[in-house]
Amino acid sequence: MITLYGVYRSRASRPLWLLTELGMTFTHVPVIQAYRLKTDPTAADAPLNTTTPSFLAVNPQGQIPAYTEDGLVLTESLAITLHIARCHGGILGPQNHAETALMEQWSLFAATSVETPALEILYIIGDGGDKTAEGQASIAVNAEKLRRPLARLQAHLAGHEWLVGDRFTAADINVAEVVRYAQSHPTLLAEFPAVKAWLDRCQSRPAFKTMWDARAAEPA
Repeated sequence: MITLYGVYRSRASRPLWLLTELGMTFTHVPVIQAYRLKTDPTAADAPLNTTTPSFLAVNPQGQIPAYTEDGLVLTESLAITLHIARCHGGILGPQNHAETALMEQWSLFAATSVETPALEILYIIGDGGDKTAEGQASIAVNAEKLRRPLARLQAHLAGHEWLVGDRFTAADINVAEVVRYAQSHPTLLAEFPAVKAWLDRCQSRPAFKTMWDARAAEPA
């Protein structure tokens, strides 16, 4: 039995999207980040959160998502998604060792080259920092950090519809959910039309829309 811990407004969106694509039966435990609560997260009546003892028994680090399956415990979203893809993914998972390596490579590329500056842009704009000179300067610095990895994606996607095996896979989910953070920048993705078109294809999938609707229904 698969159990996934974490709310949609977190990196849990990655495995939740994949599980929705696969139509798999699983138990979803909506653990919320403690820092998002307006009340004491340790109070007896607090909602299930990342400081709740029952969740800390699953992941002592107190971070979401977490995943359990038949005694296996995973606590990193990209590893969770890749595991689901390998074991349950069918054509959304790797079909040979080369595809396994490529899915791992693209997922790690997203985490190491894209996620940090893309999140910085998202947070600055979300906090209204784009309306200040200091915030605009920081956005420009982080956008510049993204241009080289986005150019690599552009070069690949100019000749391929998807990242691995010329079909939609878990690699597209892992990378799209990181590149998504950069969508908050008003012009950056327009510089990379193949990347933008690929992200549009990913986000037009029914399973993404189902995941996104569930995310939108959660408290901000």
